[in-house]
Amino acid sequence: MTPDPGPIPAPARHLAGFSPFLRGFGFTTSPEQTVTFLAAVELLGPRGIDDVRRAALATLAPPRERSGEFDALFRAWFHGEFVPVPGRSEDETQVRVHDGDATREPPDASDSGESGQSATAAELLGDRRFDAGARTERLRRFAREAPERLPRRRGLRRTRARNGDTVDLRHVLRAAVRHGGDAPVLAWRRRKVRQRRILLLIDVSGSMKDYTEPALRFAHALHHAAERMESFTLGTRLTRITGALRLRNPEAGLARASALVPDFDGGTRIGDALRAFLSVPRYAGFARGAVVVVLSDGLERGGPDTVTGAVARLSRLAWRTSWLTPLAADPEFRPETTALAAIAPYLDDLADGASPDALCRHMLSIGAGPRSDRRASGRPPRRRLQR
Repeated sequence: MTPDPGPIPAPARHLAGFSPFLRGFGFTTSPEQTVTFLAAVELLGPRGIDDVRRAALATLAPPRERSGEFDALFRAWFHGEFVPVPGRSEDETQVRVHDGDATREPPDASDSGESGQSATAAELLGDRRFDAGARTERLRRFAREAPERLPRRRGLRRTRARNGDTVDLRHVLRAAVRHGGDAPVLAWRRRKVRQRRILLLIDVSGSMKDYTEPALRFAHALHHAAERMESFTLGTRLTRITGALRLRNPEAGLARASALVPDFDGGTRIGDALRAFLSVPRYAGFARGAVVVVLSDGLERGGPDTVTGAVARLSRLAWRTSWLTPLAADPEFRPETTALAAIAPYLDDLADGASPDALCRHMLSIGAGPRSDRRASGRPPRRRLQR
């Protein structure tokens, strides 16, 4: 039985409380970063409050553009000073991250007329109801086909095989003992093959309101076909819905997701949501070596710099990055919006995402299709438009 470590010393409790204090002002700090912060302070001594500040900057990683606000909050927490925190404009507000049940806030009646035809930064919080029994035969067929056709990779562990690349020395020696020192046949081992992790990022903003339900039903079917998968929604907030979509019943899974996501049909802040995703080390780890699929029309309200930087980093982490947009259903589609044109060089696929059939077809094609190698040439990949 593990002994009780006892109460946490008061200085450590005060240090650990700095991360929740930052989160109250919109900074994204994970539990892992808090533990690393405490370890860094212990490593430095500390000899003074400046060492604590250096440890906080190195481990909690505040955005460079918010360094003044971070310093003000640091002095307020550790010095007890009343320091006015520099204000931020609406465009600079950080996206909130939800992992599990979210605290709901009533929707603003003035925003209830969102048309869904353009991007907006307004945050509209409320519930979303889905039609019962709307699962199509295409999704049922996809759920049967996908386990064998999803992308795979070689694992680190090895297994017995008829033809392999390594001799199974243990098996050979045991056979030799049984046969008086002679090994009648050689046994082989090879590396196991397993499915790649899939990361699905679903835009639930007002401009995607007609495609939200098909996207979530596709995500539910994919969750029950993939060995390892993570799903998030993007809007004015970032919400992890993996647990909800693991429920076997589709209606129960979508109802649970509806209860978790507070910003259905609200504003569009794709770049900020992606940056919030990448700022949490545990979430960013989901993208490493994974098939990353973003379901979004790319109608970003802000400038393209934020979303471009986030997609560029995402593409460096991922094995393959696909952006599926309803706009690509048009045979004459070209990425002419500012955001889509800016991120296109970092994508492996820019394809149709307007219907469950298009989503299923693209997902099944990834395992069989070639992948552009960005790292071999050092240049961005050639964009592939699929319809």
